[in-house]
Amino acid sequence: MKYCSTCGQLVEQRIPEGDNRYRYVCVSCDTIHYQNPRIIAGTVPVWDGRILLCRRAIEPRYGYWTLPAGFMENAETTMEAAARETREEALAEVHIDGLYSVIDVPHINQVHMFYRATLVNGNFGAGEESLESRLFAVEDIPWSEISFPTVKRTLELFLDDMKSGNYGVHITDVRHPMAKKD
Repeated sequence: MKYCSTCGQLVEQRIPEGDNRYRYVCVSCDTIHYQNPRIIAGTVPVWDGRILLCRRAIEPRYGYWTLPAGFMENAETTMEAAARETREEALAEVHIDGLYSVIDVPHINQVHMFYRATLVNGNFGAGEESLESRLFAVEDIPWSEISFPTVKRTLELFLDDMKSGNYGVHITDVRHPMAKKD
């Protein structure tokens, strides 16, 4: 951020009085510009014991497989965002079965939330952001071609829970290998 959205003047990073973190603060009008983590919402869609994955048609990780997910929009719930992203990326309608994983990714200021979901009618396709979508049996998941650590972690947890038949809510984090952990 270089300019204040209130008055158009330059901003600087400093810790405002009464705060404990660096923020962008306007040098002219003193407006504090807070920046907060972004939420990525998605689903683990299942049909007949198989998991629906999408091959990415966009960067980052073009051509890699992912769960249908994306940035939450204003004026929607995380469940609505997850269902919308599944429609957009996999052309699939889902029934949300419950929250499944919440994964903090602090080094990129994101929180990834995945919901367990069941395809409503088994239909799916490839949306604009997907090269293709495919149902994978557990033994056929292309592990070496999974797009992101949060997707891999969610899939690993899901497969463990499938074996036991008990689906909990998993809260964890993925940290950059070079990031310091307090």
